[in-house]
Amino acid sequence: MTLGELLRIKGTKEVLKIGADDSIAKAATMMTDNKVGALLVGDANTEVVGIISERDIVRGLSQHGANLHDVRVAELMTADPIRCSPSDTVLQAMAMMTDRRFRHLPVFDNDNLVGFISIGDLVKCRIAEVQLEAEAMRQYIAS
Repeated sequence: MTLGELLRIKGTKEVLKIGADDSIAKAATMMTDNKVGALLVGDANTEVVGIISERDIVRGLSQHGANLHDVRVAELMTADPIRCSPSDTVLQAMAMMTDRRFRHLPVFDNDNLVGFISIGDLVKCRIAEVQLEAEAMRQYIAS
C-alpha cells in the first residue's frame, strides 16, 4: 500500500503545526490536547522547518530542567525533517523510520504538505494487510 492510499483511509485530519518561536509549554499543551506525539514546526512563511516530538521535549528536560517551558520550539526541534511522498510504500516508510530511529514523517506531494504519519499509522496498516492476506489464504485452502 502507498502512503497516499494510507492517508485516504486515515482521513483528512488537519495536520497540526506550531511556530518555531512558540514555547515548549505551548507545544506540550497542543500535543496533550490533541493526543498526538509530534507536531510539525513552521516558520513565519508557514514552511515546514522541523518536527517537535515528545522525545525532543524529554531530551530538553535533561538540558534545561524546570526552565523548559520558556524554551523556544526551534531550540529542541528536529530541523529539516526527512520527507516522504504519497507514492512511497508503507514498507518503505517503516524501513526509513526503523533505520533512522524516528517515529513521525511528513508526506509531501512535490512541495505541498499532504499529511503527517506516525509509526502507529504504519503498524496499524500493516496489521490490517497481514490479516487480509491470512484470511485470503484460509479461504484458498478451504476451497
